[in-house]
Amino acid sequence: MNQSVLGLYYEDFVVGETIKHSLSKTVFESDNNFFSLLTMNHHPVHTNLDYAQQNQHGKILVVGTLVFSLAVGMTVPDISGKAIANLDYEQIKHLGPVFINDTLYVRTKILDKRESQSKQDRGIVYVETIASNQLGQDVLSFRRHVLIKKRKV
Repeated sequence: MNQSVLGLYYEDFVVGETIKHSLSKTVFESDNNFFSLLTMNHHPVHTNLDYAQQNQHGKILVVGTLVFSLAVGMTVPDISGKAIANLDYEQIKHLGPVFINDTLYVRTKILDKRESQSKQDRGIVYVETIASNQLGQDVLSFRRHVLIKKRKV
């Protein structure tokens, strides 16, 4: 499967194939702080080093919804660049902790696809995305249905 500049058409998705996304992201302290403030998640495990050092992991944890948002964003050039809509997100699982200065990598498996029953110019692709850290440890997974344009006939 060839990757496009901004997304794939419905016809380009092959059930069973996995796309290793080219984008990656190191999560900096500033990213985590800004996201915590922006989303009003002021839990001290994300923002207070002293508090975090006295808890399970001994260091600041990156906000889980930031990890999710980054993983979704890293898939846009391949998965949803030509999307009409993300129809749902399901089975969002935090598989392991993400810490400041961890680097995220993402891959997506094409689980299924079907043509739209109501409109002939689109189809629904079902995918599972997994984010891993620089050590190759999976830290997040989720599934979603994406409504994707077909090529014009």
